[in-house]
Amino acid sequence: MKIGLFTDSLGDRNFEAALDWAAAAGVEAVEIGTGNFSQAPHCDLQRLLTSSEARGGFLGAIESRGLVLSALNCNGNPLDPHPERRSGSQQVLSDTLVAAAELGLDTIVTMSGCPGDLGGGVYPNWVTCMWQPEYVELVERQWEEEVRPYWEATAKQARQLKVRIAIEMHPGQVAYNTRTLERLRSIGGPDVIGANLDPSHLFFQNMRPEVVVQALGKGAVFHVHAKDTRIQPLEMELNGSLDTRPMLTPGERSWEYVTLGYGHDEMFWRNFVSTLRVMDYDGVLSIEHEDRLMSPEEGIQKSVKLLQDVMPRTNP
Repeated sequence: MKIGLFTDSLGDRNFEAALDWAAAAGVEAVEIGTGNFSQAPHCDLQRLLTSSEARGGFLGAIESRGLVLSALNCNGNPLDPHPERRSGSQQVLSDTLVAAAELGLDTIVTMSGCPGDLGGGVYPNWVTCMWQPEYVELVERQWEEEVRPYWEATAKQARQLKVRIAIEMHPGQVAYNTRTLERLRSIGGPDVIGANLDPSHLFFQNMRPEVVVQALGKGAVFHVHAKDTRIQPLEMELNGSLDTRPMLTPGERSWEYVTLGYGHDEMFWRNFVSTLRVMDYDGVLSIEHEDRLMSPEEGIQKSVKLLQDVMPRTNP
């Protein structure tokens, strides 16, 4: 396994400065954002698509520092009911697949998307309760009328380009847990649709990441994010995990993203990486820093140290 970094965490640095800092901090691989939810501070997607010189310079800058490129990240909502947002998100995802193929990269990271209510309007509608029959109908229509056609077509493109799509299970998206990801994989095909396994989004849903890895099966995890979540027990007991308060003020919500080890201890991370290896994952654990109580530099350094301590470095 390798220690990686989603470089958006160092978005205040230019591309080469971010690579220099990452390499000096002990990072071995980088994941680069191409747009959508990412501001893409370290990637000019259009230049990568159109210029072999730009692609050579991009890879050369990474490799000259002893790093490897683990994935391109285009997390967004390709099923957004707002026409302009949807079109833009889908274009970035499609272009990212092409760019990955041109770079000789086999994996991109993205999200599954969330449609609206199919009756007009421009806001996504993520159903979290099924007790009204209208919700049941809406979810099934979303999957059959929006999710299926889009992901069948996108999986076809990915298969032709020989690029895999690692889906980040994320609340607010149609694929947010094990069963919904399995449903998406059955639509697109398990050869090109798999998981970007990010434990932080599973913790606050009361899911056990190592159990999810085992349930998905060998070969289903295409990429991994290393991010932690701290649960606030009193708030969770009072209000549960469907907490819609803004994430701007630490310590108030039922849960919040934190640096590795500040939500779950070293023993969890030992068990997690061991489970990944048992299930034949030997790729990158890509640190994604979103801790509001700690600077990116400090949080990444602490995360690197924890991963260095827990990751198996050689096969038996």
